[in-house]
Amino acid sequence: MTHFLQDNAHVHRARDTVQLLQQETLQFIQPDLWPPNSPVLNSVDYCVWGLMQEGVYKTLVRDISNLKQQGIDTWGTIPQSIIDKAIIIIIIIIIIIIIFIRS
Repeated sequence: MTHFLQDNAHVHRARDTVQLLQQETLQFIQPDLWPPNSPVLNSVDYCVWGLMQEGVYKTLVRDISNLKQQGIDTWGTIPQSIIDKAIIIIIIIIIIIIIFIRS
C-alpha cells in the first residue's frame, strides 16, 4: 500500500490541491498532520537540500545553464551516506505516522 504524504508547506496545501489528492490518492495523509519547516520531519529538505544550496551558491550563478551545472556538480559531491541517512529517517517517520493514524 502506498501513502501520499503532504508536508503542509503553504504552497502545497491549496484547497484544490488537497481536494484532488483526497480524491485520487487512496492513503492520503492530511496536510495538518505534517508540520512545515520541521528539521526532524523533513530531513531531506534540511539535510540534502541544505547541502545543495550551500554548494550551488558557493560561486556566483551566471545564468540558468550555469545554475544547472552547479546543481549537478554539487549533487556529485554529497556523500551517498548522507542521502541514505536522510531517506532512512523519512521512512521511519512515515512509518510512525502511519501507525499513529491507524491507532
